[in-house]
Amino acid sequence: MMDEKSEIPTKLDYYDDMWKLQSTATLLSHFKGEDGRDVLILDRTIFYPQGGGQPADHGFVRIGNGVDSSDSGSAIKFVVTDVRSKDGVVFHYGFFENIVGEAESQLHKGKEVSLFVDESRRKLNSRLHSAGHLLDVCLPRIGLGHLEPGKAYHFADGPWVEYKGTVPQNELQNKQKDLELEANNLISVGAKVHADILPYDEAAKLCGGCLPDYVPKESAPRIVRIGENPGCPCGGTHVTDISDIIQVKVSQIRSKKGLTKVSYNVVSSLKI
Repeated sequence: MMDEKSEIPTKLDYYDDMWKLQSTATLLSHFKGEDGRDVLILDRTIFYPQGGGQPADHGFVRIGNGVDSSDSGSAIKFVVTDVRSKDGVVFHYGFFENIVGEAESQLHKGKEVSLFVDESRRKLNSRLHSAGHLLDVCLPRIGLGHLEPGKAYHFADGPWVEYKGTVPQNELQNKQKDLELEANNLISVGAKVHADILPYDEAAKLCGGCLPDYVPKESAPRIVRIGENPGCPCGGTHVTDISDIIQVKVSQIRSKKGLTKVSYNVVSSLKI
């Protein structure tokens, strides 16, 4: 078993290219997790680790025999079923599909590996996550600019966005209809989605003049914007154009204890 600890932060290649689904990396370590699952740590990854309300990518890692997914040969295939990040290191959890004997004897530090992200899952999760950003843009347009945008979170009962501030109960039904209409109007027009790593002061300007308290002032945050609208710090993956979301359905708006929760979903058909 290789050393489970790694002090080297994983290079997040999806930060620079959110739509890259195949790449190569170098194996740093392999070990058994506390739950018995196998874990791979690589020097870089295009797999998105669960966080910020966005589920993890799935896919597989091939060890050996190049990057062509149709030419597996005798390569070892590691099926990725979960991805997590801790202290800057990304952990790829899963199982070996075709390994013979002890994995430790065949997995050596420094081996080149090929990464393949499940395209349909990545695109669906990107659409769901991007729809949360779209609702942030739409809130001021329907007269809810007094709410403070939060992060988009995804739970088993569907994705939702939570904001500080409440909406009077008698306004909720009309605001729900207005929000859905405004979001789908913007989708029909379309707008490019930008993701840029910027100096703190420049990032703050693109986010309405300030950044959330959790963003360190000495950092260079990654800012996501829809067209020319104000952005927000985000490390997730997104669609290339907001029209790729296709359609948003706002299922519920609820206000309680100083928070407003907007539940939503996207249509099931997917452009690939």
